[in-house]
Amino acid sequence: MSAFKKLAGDTALYGISTILGRLLNYVLVPIQTYAFAQPKQLSSNVEFYGYIALLLVFYTFGLDTAFFRFAARSKGDDKASRVADTFSQTLSLVLVITGTMTALLLYLAPQITVWLDYPGQTTFIRWSALIIAIDAIMAIPFARLRVENKARQFVWARMLNIGLVVLLNVFFLVICPDIDRGRYLSGLQPFIRLFYDPAVGPGYIFLANLLGNAFYFVLLRDAFKGFRFQLDSERIRTLSIYAYPIMLTGLANVVNGLTDRLFLRHYLPEGLYRGLDGALLTNEDVLGIYGNCFKLSVFMALATQSFRFAADPFFFSRAEDKNAPDLLARVTKWFTIVCVLIWVGVSLNVDVLGRLMLSPQYRLGLNIVPLLLLANLFLGVYQNISLWFKLTDQTRFGTLITVVGATITVVGNIVLIPVMGYMGCVLAFLTSSLVMLVLCYALGQKYYPVPYEVGSALGYIAGGGLLIWASWRFPIDNLWIGVPVHLALLGLFLVGILVVERDTLQPALARLRRGRVKPDPGQP
Repeated sequence: MSAFKKLAGDTALYGISTILGRLLNYVLVPIQTYAFAQPKQLSSNVEFYGYIALLLVFYTFGLDTAFFRFAARSKGDDKASRVADTFSQTLSLVLVITGTMTALLLYLAPQITVWLDYPGQTTFIRWSALIIAIDAIMAIPFARLRVENKARQFVWARMLNIGLVVLLNVFFLVICPDIDRGRYLSGLQPFIRLFYDPAVGPGYIFLANLLGNAFYFVLLRDAFKGFRFQLDSERIRTLSIYAYPIMLTGLANVVNGLTDRLFLRHYLPEGLYRGLDGALLTNEDVLGIYGNCFKLSVFMALATQSFRFAADPFFFSRAEDKNAPDLLARVTKWFTIVCVLIWVGVSLNVDVLGRLMLSPQYRLGLNIVPLLLLANLFLGVYQNISLWFKLTDQTRFGTLITVVGATITVVGNIVLIPVMGYMGCVLAFLTSSLVMLVLCYALGQKYYPVPYEVGSALGYIAGGGLLIWASWRFPIDNLWIGVPVHLALLGLFLVGILVVERDTLQPALARLRRGRVKPDPGQP
C-alpha cells in the first residue's frame, strides 16, 4: 500500500502543475479567440504547432525515456555519478541533433512557408524552430528532475513557464493593441511601437511561447550541474538502440494525434460549412474552429500526463518487483475511473465551457468534444498499460502498435474528411485509439500478464457513454437549469461508482483510520 501511496502522491504533485498549468494555459483560448475573431487568423497557429509537436519527436529521439531506463538501473554508492554521466551522454546527443535540425529549419524557413502555403510567415517558422530546440534541450533536465525525485522543482519550473507565457500573451494580444489604438495609456504609444507591430498579429503567440521557454535556462540552471559534453561511442550506441524504437513509437503517436490538424485544411472540400451569419466558411476558418474546439478535449490529457510523469520513474524502479503486475492492474483501474469521470463531467457541461472559453464563431464545433474526449480516454489507458513493453525492453511492440494506429488515422482522415469534414477526423482518431488499446492489451497479456479488471472498465465506459448520450439527446437550453441538473447527474454517477467499489474502498479506508489513531502508550 505504501508504494501505491507514493505513486498517488507523486501523481497528485505532478498533477497540480499539469492541471494548474493547463488551466492557466486555457486562459489563452478565450484571449486568442477573442483577439482574432475570424477563425482563419489562427489556422496557421493550429497547423504550425502540429508540426512543432511532430518535429520535437525527432529532436529528442526518445532519449528522455532512454535516460530514465539507464539512470534507474544505477545502484549503490556511485548512483549519483552514474546518473550524471548518463545525463551528460544523453544531453550531448540531443544537443548535436537539435543543433543540426535547427540550423536546417532556419535556413529553409522561406521555402517552408511556400510549401505550407502561408506566405509572409517566415519569421513565425523561425520562431517555431527555436521553440522546438529549447523544448528538446529541456526534455533531458526535466527527466533528470523526475529521476532524482525533485518533483517540487519540476512543478515550480513548469508553473512559472506557463504563467509567463500567459502574461506575455496578454501583453502582446491585449495590452499592446489597446495602447497602440489609444484606448488607454496613450502616452506609452511611442515606447510600445518600438517593438510592437500590429501586422505580426497571431505571430505574437509564437513569440510569447519562445520567450517563456527561453526562461527555462534560468529556472533549470541547477539541473545542468555536472554536465560535460561527451559522446562515448559505446554509450551513445547503447542509448540509441534503446531510444530508436521509442522515437518511432513517439512519432507514430504524434502522427496519430496530429494528422487531423495537418490534413484538414488540405482535404476538406470548399464550402462544406457555414458560419453563424450563413456565409460559407473557408478551409482556414474550419481549421481554426476545429483546432480550438479540440483544445477542450485535452482536459483528458491532464490525467494522462500527470500519471505518466509519476509512473515512468516509479515503475522503472520496480521493474523486477514480482508485485508490479498487481500494482499496475490496481493503478489502471482507478486511472480509468478518473478518466471516465473527466469524460462525463466535461461532456455534460461542454456548452458552458464553450461559452466561457470560445468566441461565438468557434463554438460551431462543440459537438465533436465528447467523441474527442473518448478517443483521448482510450489513448490514455493505452499509454498506461503500454508500460509492459518498456519494462520488458520489448519496445518493438510499441512501435508496431503505434504504426498500426497511425496508419488507421492517416487513411481514415484521407478517406473521411472529404465526406464528413472534421467529424471524419474525430472518427479516425477514435478508431485508431481503440485499436491501439486492444492490440496493446492482447500482446501484453501474452508477454507480461497483468490481471486487469476489464469488465468493470467496460461497464464504467458504457455507463458514462449512456449518460452523455441521454444529455445530448434531451438538451436543456436554459443554463440555470441545465448546469445544476448535469452536476447532479455527475454526482449520481460518482456515487454509483463508489457503491460498486465499496468492497475495494473499505479496506483502504480502514487502514487509513487505523493510521490516524494514535496508540495508547500504556498498552503493551
